[in-house]
Amino acid sequence: MERADIQELQNQIKASSSFVQTVKIEIGRFIVGQELLINRLLVGLIANGHILVEGVPGLAKTMAINILSQAIGLEFSRIQFTPDLLPADVVGTTIYNPKEHTFSVKQGPVFANLILADEINRAPAKVQSALLEAMQERQVTIGGETLQIPSPFLVMATQNPMEQEGTYPLPEAQVDRFMLKILLDYPSRDEERVILERMAHPDVKNEATSVVSIDEIMTARKWVDKIYLDEKITDYILDIVFATRNDKRHQLSSRQKEAKLDEFSNLIQYGASPRATVSLAIAAKAVAFLEGRAYVVPQDVKDIAPDVLRHRIVPTYEAEAEDLTTSDLVKKILDELRTP
Repeated sequence: MERADIQELQNQIKASSSFVQTVKIEIGRFIVGQELLINRLLVGLIANGHILVEGVPGLAKTMAINILSQAIGLEFSRIQFTPDLLPADVVGTTIYNPKEHTFSVKQGPVFANLILADEINRAPAKVQSALLEAMQERQVTIGGETLQIPSPFLVMATQNPMEQEGTYPLPEAQVDRFMLKILLDYPSRDEERVILERMAHPDVKNEATSVVSIDEIMTARKWVDKIYLDEKITDYILDIVFATRNDKRHQLSSRQKEAKLDEFSNLIQYGASPRATVSLAIAAKAVAFLEGRAYVVPQDVKDIAPDVLRHRIVPTYEAEAEDLTTSDLVKKILDELRTP
């Protein structure tokens, strides 16, 4: 791409991304801290991806996505996953009309723009799998009839890292459909003081003003697709993903040859899928868009890579014996690989 073309695209991207700060300011009226969660929700929204959030209760996960839906004027739906939940409770079912002797489709709560799948690991695999078609194809098949889900469509699933009783592991196919996995931590002392001052009132209301239209979000998606991804950045993304795979058949790039990646063959049992490669590229473009840039820089990839890869890597017993998490492994790979 010519320099003049990039400059013209830069001006268009900067103008198109001006709503980002407006949305953040509106959300900031209700959410204190949690910049990572808000940023990643915006990344998922404009990159057409889904988000898995892991954190203890009370970190404003539900409030964040609810306020975001109000700030953009999107339809919000909350699904509480429980052991007795059925797939029909999520996607919907067919209802028989005895008078007319016909069946009609009753749509489930998944037919909304922003979906909160709260404590998704508390429902068995058959219920979790009910979201597979909706998350990937943006459609649901009920009684042989295929129904389209409204766009934009984002699923934010949450799971509690503390309680393991009464939980079910997420199927690998389900996990891989989440573009990002975020780990939330407690707010700082200063942030919690502000939370206390704002929220310690019995009549507090959380009703945001719609400051962005759906059309602006859909237009933003088109601009994200046009953001320039240099060939060196593409190779860097491939190097990161291939470094997670314990497969000697693939030819190593120059960066991988220079890095000390041999140790990872004993630490990673299964690496990231091709879907991770695509997600990393699109998410990096979305990060650049949020910064008002028309091109991706290496730091965009490094910033988003842990969230894209941590749930797509299966560590070995050796890694677990060394108390290495998947986040640690991704950090090691990013530290070892030479940045273009």
